[in-house]
Formats: sequence, C-alpha cells, structure tokens
Amino acid sequence: MSIKISLRSNAREIIEKPVGNDYTHSGILKEDHFGPHGLDPALSDFFRVGDLYLGKKMPIYFEAKGDSNPTHLLSQDEANSIPFSSSRLPYLLEFFSISNSSPQAKAMETTLHECEHKLDKSEFKFCATSLESMIDMTLGVFGKVKPKVLTTKIFSSNHTFFQSYTFVKKPLEIYASKMVACHPMSYPYKVYYCHGHKAHTDRLFKIALRGENGERVDAISVCHMDTSMYDRDHVAFRVLGGQPGYPICHFLQANHLAWIPSA
Repeated sequence: MSIKISLRSNAREIIEKPVGNDYTHSGILKEDHFGPHGLDPALSDFFRVGDLYLGKKMPIYFEAKGDSNPTHLLSQDEANSIPFSSSRLPYLLEFFSISNSSPQAKAMETTLHECEHKLDKSEFKFCATSLESMIDMTLGVFGKVKPKVLTTKIFSSNHTFFQSYTFVKKPLEIYASKMVACHPMSYPYKVYYCHGHKAHTDRLFKIALRGENGERVDAISVCHMDTSMYDRDHVAFRVLGGQPGYPICHFLQANHLAWIPSA
C-alpha cells in the first residue's frame, strides 16, 4: 500500500505547549512569549464565565481559517495498516523516514504518550486516526444519536492572527447533553485527540466576534464549570487566576471540533 504523507513544519509546537487548545496539562509561561497585548498569543483564548456579555473586548489569537496542518485523515484501512503505539516508535520513525533526534520524532513520541495516558475516571478520551474511527467512537459516547459537529468560522480572506475582538452579539448558549471535543495533534498524518467528561458539566457557546480591523469570527467556546480535577498550576489558572474548582472558558480554534448529539 502506498501512502503519501507530508510532515508538519511546525511539529515542535507540541513540545512547547499542551495538547490542543484545551490545555489539559499545565504549560509554561515565559516572558519572551508575551505579545503586544501583554500576554502570550497562544494563551489568549482563556476567559471567565463572567466575560460572556455583549460588548466584551479581549485580545484573541486565532489560527488561519484553513487547517495549518497539510496532512489529512487516513481511511480506516490505511490507519489500521500502520501501528499507533509508543512501543513501535522506532519502527514508525523508520517507516516515515524521520531522524530519531529530530523535533518531529519528539512530537510523535509526545502525541503517542498523550494518547496512551490514562485519565481520571470521571473523564474519557480517545485518539482518532481516521474519520470513521472518530465517528464510531463518538457514537460510542452518544449512543445511537446522530452526532453534529461545531467549529469556529473565520470570515476573512486576509486573516489577522492576533488582534482585539469585541463580542458583537449576546453569546448564544448551545445546549447539549454530552460533548466530545477533538483537537489536532502533531503527527505525520492527521490525528485528533478527543475527550470529555462523563458527567457533562461543560457549557458550550457560539460567540459572534468582530476584530479591530473589521474581521468577523463566529467562535465556538467551551466553559468547564467543574475544574476540581485540574492541577493547581494548570496554565488557565496562571492566566486567569483562581484555583481548581473555578470555572474556566476558552475558544476553539478553526481546526478543532466539538461534537454534540443532533437535536
């Protein structure tokens, strides 16, 4: 079987910050990462539940509206033909012609370990290497209810990555009995890290934003109402203040997915 796969040029990003933009694990804030608005752009998507109001202004970093990862989801047959295990990493590096001392190799190792890491009993997770597996495992969470996917949409042909945005409409809460959030990982082909809480305490919002340059974004955001299982040094508490148990919210990037049961 011949599989054409291109590597991400920015594979090293996963080494420097936690998985996806949900920041399940604690990150490191460095002074030289801080941008013109006084904070690291990559951490600007955190906010508080009390910020959900018409007219709220905040600096936010949004990646390009297209997926910056040029790779694609494999078919189920292709994914099944390639091992996906940290125990097979030496074979995988040889298979993809990647040097074992390269940033790409470190990114692959990190991704595999994150996918194999055991979570608290109150949480669930899976890593999807194909669209079929993502849908099948999401249905395993929802049951036989057809899933619906939500994403952040950027309406601009000349996107500005980091700028001040204003909430131009009252945030619209999207009510869902369950949710599966999926975040792309650094890997030679597309892999999504999907997770959620068994006792669904998260709140989901659609927020209409307008940038200082007039750019429009319909953003999906998640508010984690119960953070009691988070570490005290979780990066969100470093950005917002507070401690485990305090609700925290964040925006989803345009290439991240939120699955909910369809009505």
